[in-house]
Amino acid sequence: MSRTGTAILAALALVAGACGTAVAAAAPDAGIAAVPCTVDYKVQNQWDTGFTTAVTVTNNGAAKSSWAVKWSYAGNQKVTSGWNAKISQSGTAVTAANESYNGSLASGGSVSFGFNASYSGTNALPTAFTLDGVTCNVDDGGGGGGGTDPDPSGKVDNPYAGAKVYVNPEWSAKAAAETGGSRISSQPTGVWLDRIAAISGVNGGMGLRAHLDAALAQKGSGEEVVQLVVYDLPGRDCAALASNGELGPTEIDKYKTQFIDPIAAILADSKYASLRIVTTIEIDSLPNLVTNTGSRATATPACDTMLANGNYVKGVGYALNKLGAIPNVYNYLDAGHHGWIGWDDNFAPSATLFKQAATSEGATVDDVHGFITNTANYSALKENNFTINDSVNGTSVRQSKWIDWNRYVDELSFAQAFRTQLVSVGFNSGIGMLIDTSRNGWGGTARPTGPGATTSVDTYVNGGRYDRRIHVGNWCNQSGAGLGERPQAAPATGIDAYVWMKPPGESDGSSSAIANDEGKGFDRMCDPTYTGNARNGNSMSGALPNAPLSGHWFSAQFQELMKNAYPAL
Repeated sequence: MSRTGTAILAALALVAGACGTAVAAAAPDAGIAAVPCTVDYKVQNQWDTGFTTAVTVTNNGAAKSSWAVKWSYAGNQKVTSGWNAKISQSGTAVTAANESYNGSLASGGSVSFGFNASYSGTNALPTAFTLDGVTCNVDDGGGGGGGTDPDPSGKVDNPYAGAKVYVNPEWSAKAAAETGGSRISSQPTGVWLDRIAAISGVNGGMGLRAHLDAALAQKGSGEEVVQLVVYDLPGRDCAALASNGELGPTEIDKYKTQFIDPIAAILADSKYASLRIVTTIEIDSLPNLVTNTGSRATATPACDTMLANGNYVKGVGYALNKLGAIPNVYNYLDAGHHGWIGWDDNFAPSATLFKQAATSEGATVDDVHGFITNTANYSALKENNFTINDSVNGTSVRQSKWIDWNRYVDELSFAQAFRTQLVSVGFNSGIGMLIDTSRNGWGGTARPTGPGATTSVDTYVNGGRYDRRIHVGNWCNQSGAGLGERPQAAPATGIDAYVWMKPPGESDGSSSAIANDEGKGFDRMCDPTYTGNARNGNSMSGALPNAPLSGHWFSAQFQELMKNAYPAL
């Protein structure tokens, strides 16, 4: 898959005390081993009459096949809805019990759930929790997306909360020069560091320091987020050609010393200490090691090579370690998208591989602030006309040709579920998710207004789905795509922000071979006449014609995205 850019904005002003973690002290002489369980209760968002909370429970006792967590409120808080747990309330007492799918809780394992609630007056945090009747110590660690509590490193919980986001003047000028482009030219987008030369600037363009200086000028007296895409792994994009990179499969040392080290040196300059720097780490790398290797029909020799030499894992670990050590840098690791790793065979193995990378080359899970999904892709944010639990004439939606046994129908449900999976394999309970919404709006006249006909499961899904791609695996310059939700902070539970990481209007790849010195090949998935391969079910590519090299300006695509924007411009 191929890609580029993001950002976000309109920060939510949080009510004082809205983002807290309940804290209760253990007995002074209690050792860590004596704590049977810990509870991280985090108020993510709060408004005048309600709040959203994420709860993570860690079991330090014997493994469990079912569980129930209980607490009481001091005020009039009332739970109104919840997820990942069966939540009931009697007076001030609340019980959260496992669902059928998450009852297993290993010794040392964690489970996360969340809920919305109403209140008036003061929203005091609970001070005591029990797990199956045993009193837990309450963790004072960081919480999920949406808050601003500090962690031990000095980083805030959600860098986007309360902050402006950097508008790249180079992208903004291109957008404004397009007919109608001024409607979105002030939106924040990502800055792509996709080769060594990009650090100092390509063809007279802005380099990394120039962008950071411009961000300081935009910042004023408030907070400012700068979004960077760090994207130059050895053997980059082993399952695609359009976005192949400049470094060969074995050039891991060059990646470290000539790419990551110079970036880290610039970001660590005290001149930029007041900026919140969000880094998207190496899109489209690690998931390829799960889905496109070995005996799978989608395997490629290039991906087998990168799995065998370990340089994707080493490179990602090195980047996380070097960049994560900088106090104002927030690393978000690429997590593919639901149409890539939403299947059972890919979901858990991907989380495990990410943990492996995040604990290699000196990195730890503390170097990962969160994950980003759908980077430069097209998966719909939320499909409202059907759910994964629907069936038509006794046939599950999962059996439709479009869903094809995936567990998820859209990015939001996938991102929230994958966050839980990531926490379960050892990532911090406070990680937040970003979703790239730059090209997943799917609006215009083709947008369905309701469910499809119930003639069959395929007519039901195809008639109602917003995502109008021919196949969920199609990724290059998709015809009919539109701008998605505008960048915004803390839009949903566990989500730090919707971002435009891929700058709209930048091509995914050329529709025919174009000689270049950027290391970019010709991928037939960018050719509108291509009839497909195993990775897209041998379907037509759905690509727009006459596209330039990946990352180059593609006016026709930009106009298409504006025309089909949802919400409409």
